[in-house]
Amino acid sequence: MTHSVAIQGFAGSFHQIAARHYFGPQLGAVRPCATFGEVVRQVTAGEAATGLMAIENSIAGSILPNYRLLQQADLRITGEVYLQIRQHLMALPGQTLADLREVHSHPMALQQCHGFLGLHPRWRLVETEDTALSAQRIREQELTGVAAVAGELAAQLFGLDIVAPDIHAAADNYTRFLVVQRAAEAAPVAGANKASLYFHTAHRRGALAEVLTRVAARGINLSKLQSFPRPGTTWEYFFHADLEFDAVQDFEQALAELHAAAASVRVLGVYRKGETY
Repeated sequence: MTHSVAIQGFAGSFHQIAARHYFGPQLGAVRPCATFGEVVRQVTAGEAATGLMAIENSIAGSILPNYRLLQQADLRITGEVYLQIRQHLMALPGQTLADLREVHSHPMALQQCHGFLGLHPRWRLVETEDTALSAQRIREQELTGVAAVAGELAAQLFGLDIVAPDIHAAADNYTRFLVVQRAAEAAPVAGANKASLYFHTAHRRGALAEVLTRVAARGINLSKLQSFPRPGTTWEYFFHADLEFDAVQDFEQALAELHAAAASVRVLGVYRKGETY
């Protein structure tokens, strides 16, 4: 069974690389989206069977608007994948570093490669909306003297040469991607050992500490805790939590403790901890 997957970004993007790793031969049609909101809309509307969206980066931190999208949409998290972000400098075949005048890419990618790019002060840096789209434009417009910063897949798809590999400054740059489906179609995941949920506590001293103490008492690893302002209130917060466990029964017991201690709880997904590529 193949899966049509909505991704943020364009052909050759890091989202597509992550989708290839996660789905393997089951990856079907990839539906590029300009925004994460469009990813959620396509999955919710049934235009794509699944969606894949970045949720946090080991250097830049959480992508806060995406947590809000998950909270508001009727979707379930069914998986995750971690991808090392490797940035390469690519250009038309035959081009060398000496031939280059401009480098095009997304602002974040240019920032991640500031050390290497700073060694070439005569290059003009051009910010674009997407790494892979920058590579695609070089091929389509046959732009000589212009390079793109993008992932290896973009070079493969658009027939570009990697003139300088691995130009990113930090080797420990990883992005976590979530796989989401419509809630009504999300089947239980075999061997689940991780869960994501939202909760909020009563606005009183010690309320959050009580929740965390109850969870810890069940042997659960709280791998993520992210706070958000609660709409319609002042200085009250929702909390997004990622919980890791050895057996689903442990999570179910911890969930019962959460319901007893928190004012409200909503489970976003129970799934397997992702592989790293």
